[in-house]
Amino acid sequence: MYAAIIGVFAIIALYLRSKGLEHVLVHYRWVIVCIFLLPASFLFDIYMSVRAWVIFKFNSAPQQHAARVKQVQQQVRNFKHEKGRKMCTGRPGWATVSLRLGKYKKDMHKIHINLMDILEVNTQRKIVRLEPLVTMGQVTTLLLPLGWTLPIVPELDDLTVGGLIMGTGVETSSHKYGLIQHVCESYELVLPDGTLTKCSRTENPDLFYAVPWSYGTLGFLVAAEIRIIPSKPYVRIKYHPAQSADEMTQLFIKESMKTRENDFVEALAFSDESGVVMTANFCDVFESGKLNRIGHWYKPWFFKHVEDKLKNDQSSVEYIPLRDYYHRHTRSIFWELQDIIPFGNNPIFRLLVGWLMPPKISLLKLTQGKTVKRLYEEHHVVQDMMLPIKHLSKCLKVFHDEIKLYPLWLCPFYLPKEPGMLAPPGDEGEMYVDVGAYGEPRTLHFNNVKTIRQLEKATKDFNGFQMLYADSYMTREEFREMFDHSLYDKVRKSLPLCDEAMPAIYDKVHKEM
Repeated sequence: MYAAIIGVFAIIALYLRSKGLEHVLVHYRWVIVCIFLLPASFLFDIYMSVRAWVIFKFNSAPQQHAARVKQVQQQVRNFKHEKGRKMCTGRPGWATVSLRLGKYKKDMHKIHINLMDILEVNTQRKIVRLEPLVTMGQVTTLLLPLGWTLPIVPELDDLTVGGLIMGTGVETSSHKYGLIQHVCESYELVLPDGTLTKCSRTENPDLFYAVPWSYGTLGFLVAAEIRIIPSKPYVRIKYHPAQSADEMTQLFIKESMKTRENDFVEALAFSDESGVVMTANFCDVFESGKLNRIGHWYKPWFFKHVEDKLKNDQSSVEYIPLRDYYHRHTRSIFWELQDIIPFGNNPIFRLLVGWLMPPKISLLKLTQGKTVKRLYEEHHVVQDMMLPIKHLSKCLKVFHDEIKLYPLWLCPFYLPKEPGMLAPPGDEGEMYVDVGAYGEPRTLHFNNVKTIRQLEKATKDFNGFQMLYADSYMTREEFREMFDHSLYDKVRKSLPLCDEAMPAIYDKVHKEM
């Protein structure tokens, strides 16, 4: 069914382009989204939900997994290393959540990986074993009714386990647990010579610590074990409006350091002088009249709901079902959807059509056309910069001066001192913050290349890191200075055929690649 839906929309996209109707895609894109993409996305979600339930119910995934892994191994072994050609996954660029369409896939040999199932939930060991294309939506749908959850659940439904491990995953519980890599127990990979191997903190530890942020350049992930923790049905969330930059940053830092008191911490900055800090905790029950099921289709988009809290300028408390909280930014794709469907948060639209939301990011990318793609590249920013939380005030000033883009998403995370690509500047772990900017900048001097270069330079000066999914314009030398390649280089040299068969990280993430 998935292939059929994609095929139909590929034909529609080609037809529109051939007829010169880019004008429609640019100025009336919401028509295409509402009439075609929303129903297709809804049907696809139903299909995937039923498929996941049937496979898990009949426990067929573990039986099929070994055969599918052997197919991956065979593809890798059949690859001929000729003329410097490298391997990558066969998943097309438009199928990912990232808005960036990497050019590298055009020239590389594609290995097709059809691994999208949950293999095991082991409550005694407190782990869940997952294939790489399992989404966060699948995970919460299965685990929460069982009374379990991942320590870290990145917020968008369609984010995949493999993407989060090979790239990164951060969420509002990361001030307690770190990034997604820090709650992973083991990885299973098909190496560049076709060998299947497993790694953990005690088994092949160098490979285990080198996999996160490696962007699929050490091998092909075929399974991962991730820790699980007991969950509760609701969260109690408190909104703290702040009317000055100092008040917001100081409160955000203070609450982020309360790793025992707060299960979740985030903030939305709505201007350079205002924002809302949110803290939340698991709970079993809710107070009468304070339950807000924000996941219902007719409810306001979450960031708009938070903005109302800022306008009221009073701290308040409410209770949200846990799954609704985890995926609170999904319906509006953070705030990106307001540029595509300007009336998407209108109460009438939500009531009548909200149950179809959101459109699949993959379908949005597939049907965007050359003009829309160019407009996104020239007038749009999708960036996550991660830096020590002590530099947050200076960072926000840089973001304001360079892009004046709001809201900004602020999410704290603890970065331990471990081997791998991310190295805190000191001898111990440190609290960091992810600053997420998504949308159209409001500065008159905005130039995509020059502006992102300025943000990259500031991030590097703050001893920070740029998320790999975003547009990167750093030189190879600057990239290697930002990320610690010592273990990565060592592992690449130790793996058979890795240098010959797999690209380096930079060759996949740089804007021109």
